[in-house]
Amino acid sequence: MNSTTGYRAHHPARRVLVTGATGYVGGRLIPELLNAGFTVRATSRRLESMRRFDWFDSVEAVEADLTRPEDLAALMADVDVAYYLVHSMGAGVVDFERTEAFVADNVATAAAAAGVGQLVYLSGLHPDREPAELSKHMRSRERVARRLLAGEVPTLVFRAGVIIGSGSASFEIIRHLTDRLPVMTAPNWIDNDIEPISVRDVLYYLVAAADLPSPVNDAVDIGGGHVYQFKELLTLYGRELGLERRIVGLRLPRFANAASGLWIGLVTPVPVKLAIPLAQSMAEDAVTADHRVAEIIPDPPGGLADYPTAVRRALDRQRDDVIPTNWRGAWGGSVIPEQSLPTDPEWAGRTVFTDERSGEIDAPVEDVFAVVEGIGGDSGWYSVPLLWTVRGVIDKLLGGPGLGGRRDARRLAVGDRLDWWRVEAIEPPNRLILRAEMNVGGTAWLVFDVVEGEETGTSRYTQTAVDVPNGLLGRAYWIALLPFHALIFPVMRDNILRAARARREARRS
Repeated sequence: MNSTTGYRAHHPARRVLVTGATGYVGGRLIPELLNAGFTVRATSRRLESMRRFDWFDSVEAVEADLTRPEDLAALMADVDVAYYLVHSMGAGVVDFERTEAFVADNVATAAAAAGVGQLVYLSGLHPDREPAELSKHMRSRERVARRLLAGEVPTLVFRAGVIIGSGSASFEIIRHLTDRLPVMTAPNWIDNDIEPISVRDVLYYLVAAADLPSPVNDAVDIGGGHVYQFKELLTLYGRELGLERRIVGLRLPRFANAASGLWIGLVTPVPVKLAIPLAQSMAEDAVTADHRVAEIIPDPPGGLADYPTAVRRALDRQRDDVIPTNWRGAWGGSVIPEQSLPTDPEWAGRTVFTDERSGEIDAPVEDVFAVVEGIGGDSGWYSVPLLWTVRGVIDKLLGGPGLGGRRDARRLAVGDRLDWWRVEAIEPPNRLILRAEMNVGGTAWLVFDVVEGEETGTSRYTQTAVDVPNGLLGRAYWIALLPFHALIFPVMRDNILRAARARREARRS
């Protein structure tokens, strides 16, 4: 595993716990901790969701629910430093403020009982105001920080603003707003002051926090050292790509920030449920009040990266700091569904609708499956893009992810979000099962099977749409989509096979 910070621990014997191990920051932090020399215990609600990471075999991976005291007691045992990197925003939690406060109290209590020496929490950067005056998202983060700081275990809180790195939600918003809108109207927060920070520098601070000579109980701001207006983040990003963008501020009252969140959700892949609280947070300046963090942890070797440098790193897909974590992998839904693809006899007696399309191709299984595994995101769905786009917009308006893209352009793993689908199972090079997370009036799957054909070097491809409806509404939904299925699914099959044949020819040449 490559290191981007190059940090080497002075106290490598310490055991550290990383909660939220599959999240954007957690998944990137773990290889940095391992490379620094620490022993790492990683946890997620689903053990299976951690298997896709290169670091899985190098850590003590534990499945745990942070709302359960018994799980936390086992997690905290023999831990020197614990990272608290979980939050409930956008995860389908009705009252995420209450949930986050409850979990924070559980973590603090369990850490104290286990004798943990240091807690580390990554919070949000916001104006110096009382929590009640902040956006809901920032208010929750600040209240969690205060709960941890008031606990028995010393807690180091890092307040970070916009984190710039490949795959972060903030960077995705900047990238898609700039890429898709040559001329842009925007809400009043487009003029707000923002101090972004490179994800590499965030990781440096986090790793160093596990290596302090003595415990610290304090909250410090971290930023890149340069302040911009939010609109400058868009124009500077465009400049890095050679794009000219004109931004026109449309002054909206503060209460209209939910509308701007809806706008972000429709224009970018970020789901509306996540975009709205993010937009509300953007209505506040995010600038460091001081650089006291240097009294605890010195600046990274070579200094902090400015915004253009962070953007160049994020855009360079070949850099070592690009690793497989993304906001998409953790947004909403359960990584492993409560219901699995229906099979007899478990589903006997239930109504199950199916639409099956198959075909033979003179290409090996590996070439066909490579196309299947690359489906969705920028590659699209190989059939009638306009109809998929319309369905994606409808899903966005209903609070779903819409055509939200994918974590990695070529590879999928169990738990990955793929537009409005979730990867339920993947068995390369033969099977991919996607479960729908859009509103379908029941439960639905899309299954791709690829097996060897009768002749050497040939394959048989089968795609199956499966729907288990709930009541009359679910049945009506399936019937209403039959013309849609009749149009897109044969085209999808033919185009996937055509792409597989082209892949075979390109490989031969």
